[in-house]
Amino acid sequence: MLKLSLDALQILDAIDRRGSFAAAGKELHKVPSTISYTVSKLEQDLGVQLFDRIGPRAELTEAGVALLEEGRHLLRAARELEMRVRRVASGWEAELTVALDSMFQPALLAEDVRAFSQVAEQTRIRLISEVLSGTWEALLDRRADLLVGAAGEGPSGGGYVVEPLGVVRFVFAVAPGHPLAAGTAALTREQLAAHCAIAVADSARRLLPRTVGLLMGQETVTVPDMLSKFRMQCAGLGFGFLPEPYVQAAVAQGRLVVRQVEEPKPEETFWLAWRTGEEGAALRWWRERMRAPGLMEGW
Repeated sequence: MLKLSLDALQILDAIDRRGSFAAAGKELHKVPSTISYTVSKLEQDLGVQLFDRIGPRAELTEAGVALLEEGRHLLRAARELEMRVRRVASGWEAELTVALDSMFQPALLAEDVRAFSQVAEQTRIRLISEVLSGTWEALLDRRADLLVGAAGEGPSGGGYVVEPLGVVRFVFAVAPGHPLAAGTAALTREQLAAHCAIAVADSARRLLPRTVGLLMGQETVTVPDMLSKFRMQCAGLGFGFLPEPYVQAAVAQGRLVVRQVEEPKPEETFWLAWRTGEEGAALRWWRERMRAPGLMEGW
């Protein structure tokens, strides 16, 4: 008889992510005594200690880390099986996760979400934001079912389908009070190297992260998304390339100045992508919706 259940693994996962038995109980809607009993029973059955209790916090032991690392693969497989069974029964996925590059705010899909809810009440829609290679990793790791606006070339090895969604032009921008704002000549690498760059952190955990437009040894402030980068540059804290749609209004309002540089950032293609062989009704609906002419012009 198996001593390990999916319910126990789910509890271990929640404790690890939330940091305590109490927080895990709130997430799973279970009373703390149930959480404690399940963990104690599992430790007794396996003959190992899974958690070190440090005050209210709980940290995995080495044995607990090993168990949960493999256990999460089982949880993922169970979720996929459950969703596959529901999809077979209805044709619609139980849940669809759409990942956007951080350049595009999830709120831009508000009308699309509204339209989807009118045709697919049985499918939960989940929007997440990733950065650079992190979008591709989310697809390959099955944390996302569809990528909207994935940047750059996808990772080698295949397993996914891509379609060009649109092309975005980038411009070099600084605040009016920034030392690089004055002058008309194209800025050189040497001039840029003397000042701080604002960069967006790649959210990839496993794939090789991308760095865009940084010089070796460059003083850099790293932020989590493109909107934060835009605001930091408007505040005069550094320079960098921004998508042209971000800067148009800011330039007109005098919050940013566009400068020419000797080494401009080329236009970048953004992609629509999904895993090969997946054909759920919700995925098909979103693919067709995102193919609408002029979609990215509104962004």
